[in-house]
Amino acid sequence: MADKRDYYEALGITKSASDEEIKKAFRQQAKKFHPDVNPGNAKAEARFKEINEAYEVLSDSDKKSRYDQFGHAGVDPNFGGGGGAYGGGFSGFSGMDFDLGDIFGSIFGGGAGRGTGRSRNAPMKGERVRVNVAITFEEAAFGCEKDVTVQRIETCDNCSGSGCKKGTTAEKCSQCDGRGVVATQQRTPFGVMQSTSDCPKCHGRGKIIHQPCEKCKGLGMVRRNRTVKVTIPGGIDTGQTISMRGQGSAGTNGGEPGDLFVTVSIKPHDMFRREGSSVLLDMPISFVQAALGASIEIPTLDGKVKLNIPAGTQTGSVFRIKGKGIQHIRGSGRGDQYVTVYIQVPKTMTSEQKDLLKKFADAGGGNVDYKRKKRK
Repeated sequence: MADKRDYYEALGITKSASDEEIKKAFRQQAKKFHPDVNPGNAKAEARFKEINEAYEVLSDSDKKSRYDQFGHAGVDPNFGGGGGAYGGGFSGFSGMDFDLGDIFGSIFGGGAGRGTGRSRNAPMKGERVRVNVAITFEEAAFGCEKDVTVQRIETCDNCSGSGCKKGTTAEKCSQCDGRGVVATQQRTPFGVMQSTSDCPKCHGRGKIIHQPCEKCKGLGMVRRNRTVKVTIPGGIDTGQTISMRGQGSAGTNGGEPGDLFVTVSIKPHDMFRREGSSVLLDMPISFVQAALGASIEIPTLDGKVKLNIPAGTQTGSVFRIKGKGIQHIRGSGRGDQYVTVYIQVPKTMTSEQKDLLKKFADAGGGNVDYKRKKRK
């Protein structure tokens, strides 16, 4: 359950998609990945099963409602208050979640219906939760701490996850004796075969809740918003993800909680650009500074520093300022800052400035070298 892809993502739609849009997306995907169109392609077969499973949930208003509220856990048979007198439990994805191991295991007596080889009441890890956080250029360079809002499934604190109203307990299913599965025998041409399947009375839960908890409606779980403090390391880049173990949704049947994945995006900076651990800056200089040379102030992430511009500097010249780049995310030290200068031509000039430039031109200062470098 923790590794399943979001059903809306699987079908390539948004949560606001209409029933018709859901159906249209399913048909398009099913046609593309159908096994008959992709014979022998295991990846296509897996995708076909995935979109079938997604469509079965999203095309059913009840299942879709539970999925929108609780994610994959909301439509998992292990999640919720059991069958019998309360709601009948969750039946899961009938006919969709199958594989050859389940089929042969059921025929030859080695399986346990859906979920072969694993008890329906075994502990299951909680779902992963993914969030995005936007940080500034400087925060990415040096690291920071951020509070992020996480929507996750937690154990109901009113019933401690039992799903039962306070002062009551669940009844052990009499048909399966609390195991959640029942054994059946079938006479076949190969002899008498035994198989196991979900208990029809408790729907695989092994218990029946007669008086459900008012807060969680017998599910044992509730969806809450929590604020989690995330430590973002210096040097992180856009699209990189921080993993926080145990900060995802609560597990079921005593399983450990899932993990939280925080994906970072960096806001654009007014002056700086980034290339790996390097900081890039385009810096305008005047014609006089370029021609005669000058010492100018350059902005960096640490404040302004002096940079010497040699006489005769041309537009496009690049200067390196060591150690003024981005912190290395793995290891110590920082990258460098690279300053590309370009000559800024004044748009307006006084009469005196124009006269001086004319004199400069008359003295041969207006000549241009048209020689081109030979191409390699």
